[in-house]
Amino acid sequence: MPRVRLIHWKREEGERRAETLRAAGYEVCFDDAVGPGLLRGLREEPPAALVIDLTRLPSQGREVGVAMRQTKSARHVPLVFAGGAPEKVARIRELLPDAVYTEWTGIRGALKRAISHPPAQPVATRSVFEAYRSRPLVEKLGIKAHTLIGVALAPQGFRELLGALPEGARLLAKPREGCDLLIWFVRTENELRRDLSRMAALADERPIWIAWRKKSAGGNAGLNQQIVRSSGLAAGLVDYKICAIDATWAGLQFRKRK
Repeated sequence: MPRVRLIHWKREEGERRAETLRAAGYEVCFDDAVGPGLLRGLREEPPAALVIDLTRLPSQGREVGVAMRQTKSARHVPLVFAGGAPEKVARIRELLPDAVYTEWTGIRGALKRAISHPPAQPVATRSVFEAYRSRPLVEKLGIKAHTLIGVALAPQGFRELLGALPEGARLLAKPREGCDLLIWFVRTENELRRDLSRMAALADERPIWIAWRKKSAGGNAGLNQQIVRSSGLAAGLVDYKICAIDATWAGLQFRKRK
């Protein structure tokens, strides 16, 4: 019986999807969270295929797919992405063109096809940001016409890095209530944990970017993507987008969990 691994971010729905795959004749291991243990397990015991749900948290699904293609022992594992908004799926397809994409209604045929024809030469994806490098930074950050952007602790040169803003968009040096978008640059884990509740309350229902210095650019060893994400989740936020701001800074975009 082929063993497949399913990643779905909502446990109750994921269990139902897992039962569908079991009924189709597969042994299924189901995960509803991403962490070092998951990626280690995928490396040590590669499944016959990895099914990743894109209906929730597509950025995290994309990251898992990229991590698989960067892992020597698991690069040839077929990737099957199921569901998701068309525009999100299209962007992931740019990054991982050798994966199989399907709606959940067609998962049986898609999974069978993926296992029967694993990628002979998996795409050598260098970075989760690779497909988005040509997009203007204002677009990647979601800055649109007439957006009021509150920026906290921006590094020197950030305004120049943004370039021309869309019509009517304004940048504030200090976040305040009523901003349409917040961008918060964090230097240390202590700073993140100390001020996260206040910044989340200030954002309220609006999106907030939390940015950290990349390790490759001399960032704080105690502050990384995993810590930013887990801290945000613990504060009642959910991340749904990732962005390379420049060679030094990366960010995750969050919203208040519904």
